[in-house]
Amino acid sequence: MGFQNDKAVVVFSGGQDSTTCLFWALEQFEEVIAVTFSYGQRHDEEIEVAKRIAEDINIEHHVLDMGLLSQLAPNALTRDDIEVEAGEDGELPSTFVEGRNLLFFSFATILASQKKAKHIVTGVCETDYSGYPDCRDVFVKSLNVSLNLAIGKEFVLHTPLMWLDKKETWELADRLGRLEYVKDETLTCYHGIPGDGCGECPACKLRRAGYEQYMEQKERKEL
Repeated sequence: MGFQNDKAVVVFSGGQDSTTCLFWALEQFEEVIAVTFSYGQRHDEEIEVAKRIAEDINIEHHVLDMGLLSQLAPNALTRDDIEVEAGEDGELPSTFVEGRNLLFFSFATILASQKKAKHIVTGVCETDYSGYPDCRDVFVKSLNVSLNLAIGKEFVLHTPLMWLDKKETWELADRLGRLEYVKDETLTCYHGIPGDGCGECPACKLRRAGYEQYMEQKERKEL
């Protein structure tokens, strides 16, 4: 049996962006499979959150071991002794994991091939991407071509958040009827605190600012 055009694999961390993409995929495709990667991240809670959400919405979920990343590319997401810091003077933030999306998208595509799914969905975006080179549209399009050539099949990598900022990502979650679920059940915080998080790390600040901007916009429209 060949590809199923109505089947998708979602790269899923249990965070705001990937969970919004998961609900987006459920609206677009008949069957959705989630894949989460264990790469030595600081907080195992991230994986547990992903498992809970997948179980809650009753979809097939795979957790794949990618621990080699923490050996090859030490960073603030995999090492307790490296501080979470924003990049300065053109440098990347300490949270950048070299090769992460290259490997994640590649292995998600291999899983999609095994599951006969044509579509792969990821939550990367170029609007609020902190300068990460592997979140850019040109990278995703380039990798899409390379993966098709490498595996010999025509996959489609979808990036529904690519041109959205955090406010617009909250808006998409609301349109999907999942705003409160995403707010309460996901984990974005670099310190491993679900929901609203610590409120102080860069990820929490970006998430909170986007939420507040969207709620203000929504309130103005309702007046």
